[in-house]
Amino acid sequence: MGQSTVTKFAEELGLPVDLLIEQLKSAGVNKSAPQDSLTEVDKSALLEYLRKEHGQSQAPKNKITLTHKQNKEIKKTDSTGRARTIQVEVRKKRVLVRREDGQPVDTLIEKPKPIESAVIPPSKGHVLGEDELSMREDEAKRHAALAAAQAEDIRKKQEAVAKANAAPPPKLSEGTLHRPASKAGVKVEGKEKQVDKSEKDWSDREFKKRTLKGRGDVSAASGWRSPKSKSKHREENEESTFVAPTEPIVRDIQVPETISVADLAHKMSVKATEVIKVLMNMGMMVTINQILDQDTGMIVVGEMGHNAIAALDNDPEALIDQDSTVEAILEIRPPVVTVMGHVDHGKTSLLDYIRTTRVASGEAGGITQHIGAYHVETPRGMVTFLDTPGHEAFTAMRARGAKATDIVILVVAADDGVMPQTIEAIHHAKAGNVPLVVAINKIDKPEAAPERVKMELVAQEVVPEDFGGDTMFVEVSAKSGQGIDKLLESVLLQAEVLELKAPKNTPAKGIVIEGRLDKGRGPVATILIQSGTLKRGDTLLAGSAFGRIRAMLDESGKEIKEAGPSIPVEVLGLADVPNAGEEVVVLNDERKAREIALFRQGKFRDVKLAKQQAAKLENIFDQMAEGNVKVLPLIIKSDVQGSYEALSASLQKLSTDEVKVNVIHMGVGAVTESDVNLASASKAIL
Repeated sequence: MGQSTVTKFAEELGLPVDLLIEQLKSAGVNKSAPQDSLTEVDKSALLEYLRKEHGQSQAPKNKITLTHKQNKEIKKTDSTGRARTIQVEVRKKRVLVRREDGQPVDTLIEKPKPIESAVIPPSKGHVLGEDELSMREDEAKRHAALAAAQAEDIRKKQEAVAKANAAPPPKLSEGTLHRPASKAGVKVEGKEKQVDKSEKDWSDREFKKRTLKGRGDVSAASGWRSPKSKSKHREENEESTFVAPTEPIVRDIQVPETISVADLAHKMSVKATEVIKVLMNMGMMVTINQILDQDTGMIVVGEMGHNAIAALDNDPEALIDQDSTVEAILEIRPPVVTVMGHVDHGKTSLLDYIRTTRVASGEAGGITQHIGAYHVETPRGMVTFLDTPGHEAFTAMRARGAKATDIVILVVAADDGVMPQTIEAIHHAKAGNVPLVVAINKIDKPEAAPERVKMELVAQEVVPEDFGGDTMFVEVSAKSGQGIDKLLESVLLQAEVLELKAPKNTPAKGIVIEGRLDKGRGPVATILIQSGTLKRGDTLLAGSAFGRIRAMLDESGKEIKEAGPSIPVEVLGLADVPNAGEEVVVLNDERKAREIALFRQGKFRDVKLAKQQAAKLENIFDQMAEGNVKVLPLIIKSDVQGSYEALSASLQKLSTDEVKVNVIHMGVGAVTESDVNLASASKAIL
């Protein structure tokens, strides 16, 4: 510390200069002028003199008190779980006590406490009065007693913890990476503690020691509760609390072909981490957004105790949520009757008589090439008829007709008997579990032999009621109308036995009977409604085609506003021509219908390409062996899908060992410029 003059020291003490000079002379310090310099030795001599004069000679210092004040921020968690920051003024006191020679020096550390009242720091190096000195001495004694009591407290707690853990005390003399060397309870033999470091360094060490505890540090004095004690109390509470076992909830989970981990967990009402754990146990490292295939998803669902159900992505029931709050009310609906039989056996003529129209004359060559859907009001009730082709090329079309029907009328010519397409129609009806009503047509011809027809049908396991079977046989004539009323009566009787019912107050569902592309009206779909009511303006999803219904027409071309179950209608407004046999549903959200339609289009395209690639790989050796075989590429365009299916199947059957027919493209509608360009590039016949 630098030297000061008598005048400066007098100003610090608040005393007159003359009085200070007299006191200095009395203490043996020869200072006569106010400008004389004073050293620390002179000041100590003056202090010793004043103490002797007042009867308090300075005794050897037995203790040293170091006080440090610091503002700190602590974080405290309130009852809501949020962390709050609190400003606290922390005062730390360190008391070093000197004992008898040969005894160790204990360093006593007091815990930091928030102090609200301000303590006046002592002035440095000035002379104090008698009263103030006595107060300081009393205060020092109280602090010493308090420090000794706290030290004894800490020692007892440390001994209790050490006995409870039954572990050797940690080596506090060695510091760690997270905790400096502990100073609490360290006894130094043979020499006193050196306190020559700065106050700031000492406070930093103490703060680190109190806040950063090392592993297994049970003896370090801390002002905060240990988290280990909390966990022990929590474990004790958990052990003492009885949790009643709950019955596991088993759900039916529909797993699509692809599903993410998060979506699968949501379906099972569990956290995604639990699904990830199950997959890790199975040897798969996945993330929450990773896509799983259907087989893996079903295995995970089974592992977690639920029932897995495979759902197809192109199935409307799997993708479309019918959130209809209206309760379905079942009502009796008209029967859907399909007329099937061999070509030129009089199926369309029979329907013409019932409908009193002339449809057969409009078909090319008198052969039906379309599925005709007719809604007929008869004296005995309402009936919906589906007229299917009888030619052998239209097998797929007949199968679709049998799928959408309730009753099949099998038309057999009395003069011709059972033919190949008659047998095929019987097989379609049996495969669909559809009851048969046999109509023996052309009964008015001289060469008619109905008994022979019955015997031939018995050979095909179609036994008439006359022979003890369960199939109704009716002899009719489509030309004269003989037996038509009896045929309708038999059909309606069979419908009453089946008890056909469907709801009307729900969104419509149905099946596409036929689709075509009209020049003036665009894509046109013939739809048979199976349940619900279809209205103009509804958003329709038919396979990969969707759109809002702009107009609905009945079989005679008249515009209607709505149609109920078992009513065939022609629908305008779809964006594309739907495939025959596709299921039709009405959606409330047009955006959802568009997403599903686009997804199906992409999936159908991928499946088609995969099939083509598989066919190429399978036939590669055959192609190498048949290097000299000529290929005839063809492009087929027709008015409806059923026609190009039949034509393609018939042409591919014409392939021989020398010439192979390859249909490279099939479509519905008129020939377009793109078709011509494709034919020119591939050198195909259009």
